[in-house]
Amino acid sequence: MERVIIVGSGPAGLTASLYAARADLSPLCIEGWQPLGLLMTTTEVENFPGFPEGVMGPELMMKMREQAEKFGTRFITENASKLELSGEIKKVWVGETCYESRTVILATGASSIKVGIPSEETYLFGKGISTCATCDGAFYKKMTVAIIGGGDSAMEEANFLTNFASKVYLIHRRNEFRASKIMVDRTKNNSKIELVTPYVVDEFLGDGKLLNSLRLKNSQTGDLKTIEVSGAFVAIGHKPNTELFADQIELDEKGYVKCQGRSQQTSLPGVMAAGDLQDTTYKQAITSAGSGCVAALDAQHYLEHHGW
Repeated sequence: MERVIIVGSGPAGLTASLYAARADLSPLCIEGWQPLGLLMTTTEVENFPGFPEGVMGPELMMKMREQAEKFGTRFITENASKLELSGEIKKVWVGETCYESRTVILATGASSIKVGIPSEETYLFGKGISTCATCDGAFYKKMTVAIIGGGDSAMEEANFLTNFASKVYLIHRRNEFRASKIMVDRTKNNSKIELVTPYVVDEFLGDGKLLNSLRLKNSQTGDLKTIEVSGAFVAIGHKPNTELFADQIELDEKGYVKCQGRSQQTSLPGVMAAGDLQDTTYKQAITSAGSGCVAALDAQHYLEHHGW
């Protein structure tokens, strides 16, 4: 009988693993076939505390894993295949093997929704396409960039990028926006932002190593045009990775796990959630790590309360 099982191994899962291990709970982390979260696909991380010169995303994640393992976390490098989360004893399957635990911390993250064309994969992660303006905007000082999207997040990121970029194109497939009126007005009134509607990205163009332009298609007429950019930020939403347990715990209207108050406790006793699968707002490595800490402390308090 395990006391804590963590499902997921990004910043949230590894921080939860570290705190649970330091509490002498001997946690088991089901880290997955592609472990250590989205930072494994990023280049330099400059906004994680403790690294004034920056740190490569994979290096940061490996250090977090090593630290959790040093204090007693055990890892299974496979995907969880099935979960049963109700009742005092939780069950987590890895293939045909069932692991039982008093508590489970869900840290399966969220996936950025992509544009969905083949050339996108060529320039993702350090080659010109990003899914996080907060993370990568500072790399585009005095350059021309594009934001793809029409919601509040796209508008917010477009305005944020004007702190660095000399010009920001905001590309949206319709003439109307999903964003709130105040965000649309703020964007329209920013002299550095040019709205490009109604257009979709038809192709990401470059030399195979770095992005240098976008071919756009008018969604009404089919007409094509090309704009030169040094970077493109995809801001069309995220999808929380909750498929394994979506029918077992309470989710919000967008599919994110709902937590209770300031805790990471879900609608099921003994089941906590941390990281991007429950964060609808910030989606930063440091906030994910913080929620992982809280989730582990919540699990510890739950175990103590029941005498386990």
